[in-house]
Amino acid sequence: MHDDLILKLKEAGPLSGYRVLELGSTASGPFCARLLADFGAEVIKVEAKSGDTIRGLGQTVDGKSLYAATIARNKQIISLNLRVPEGREVLRKLISRFDVVVENFRPGVLEKWGLSYDDLKVLRPDIVMTRISGYGQTGPYSGKPGYGVIGEAMSGLRHMIGDPDRPPSRVAIPLTDYIAGLYAALGTMLALLTREKTGQGQCVDVSLLESAFSFMESYVPTYDKTQKTGMRSGSRLPDSAPNTLFPTADGNYIHIAAFADSIFRRLAGAMGQPGLGTDDRFSSQAARNQNEAELEALIRAWTSTHALAQVQAALDAAEVPATRIFTMADIFADEHFQARDMLVRTPDDDLGEVTLAGVVPRMSLTPGHIKWAGRRIGQDTRVVLQSMAGLTDQEMEKLEESGAISCDPQRFAPA
Repeated sequence: MHDDLILKLKEAGPLSGYRVLELGSTASGPFCARLLADFGAEVIKVEAKSGDTIRGLGQTVDGKSLYAATIARNKQIISLNLRVPEGREVLRKLISRFDVVVENFRPGVLEKWGLSYDDLKVLRPDIVMTRISGYGQTGPYSGKPGYGVIGEAMSGLRHMIGDPDRPPSRVAIPLTDYIAGLYAALGTMLALLTREKTGQGQCVDVSLLESAFSFMESYVPTYDKTQKTGMRSGSRLPDSAPNTLFPTADGNYIHIAAFADSIFRRLAGAMGQPGLGTDDRFSSQAARNQNEAELEALIRAWTSTHALAQVQAALDAAEVPATRIFTMADIFADEHFQARDMLVRTPDDDLGEVTLAGVVPRMSLTPGHIKWAGRRIGQDTRVVLQSMAGLTDQEMEKLEESGAISCDPQRFAPA
């Protein structure tokens, strides 16, 4: 029996048997639910007829959102209009069939619609509700609109991104939404684990602001005791010299991270200057930090006289962590990404196939899987509402005419 269970979980995923209703939009909620789906949870995503905003972000091919192809993967997609009573009533009929609800509406919206945690508990007493919002469900800012980048700016994290002589920059991805999505997935799993032990569900409150702020943890006691706020440092990581970009003779750059004493000595050897490893200016981390500019000038003088490939080969031979800055083209050509299944050719109903980023983390016994790419708006509305809400074709036709639900016209189109 034990072996049969392991085989089932290996094939279906460690979260098989759990059902998740995603009411999220844009990035944080959908990313949280995508993580759960990758590991076998049955995720049903609810969208308005106009679709998740994320379908309009990034690139499209033949009208297909490539962003949605990945963040909506492994999910069934239904379309409900939660702004009308009929759409909300359909949702209430579904709730008892779900273990988890993931949502990222502004606090107060679901309460106004009669879909709060307390409302859903009546329908499913052990429900886990994971709520992602800009500032959290409580506090003076809770009702304000907030995107990830706003929480990032308020958290102090944005203050640390970029060069010190320029305004704060940003990463060209919704970084804080992804951080919050990770915390939301973790909180969901902790709540499910607690439910396994106690039989009780709970509400998981995830704030974009607090998720970003948590990454600033080292600066909190520092400010408390020294009043130092930290500052942008470009490609450097403060107080870990050498740890930055260096130019090469062929116009490229290589990032060298040799801040540990033993690694720095190997770097010095690779440079043909082993004496730097015992030089009082550089022999310890504290000394290297104190003499960072001088040390970087020495390393720069070495890298700038050799081509990137020569520098990389020398550092690899000396086991010094270093790399050029990869583009997506580099990643697609790299053997390690291929060997680790991080570029997965995935079936897509519209494109035939599309390459998606692989599943993280890797599990030796119960790995995650990508089964299909993100589907069209309303593609699974009929199937889900028939099987889980018990609606007949006539009832669905009436709801569709009223605008309470939307069904993908291609779903049942003749071949």
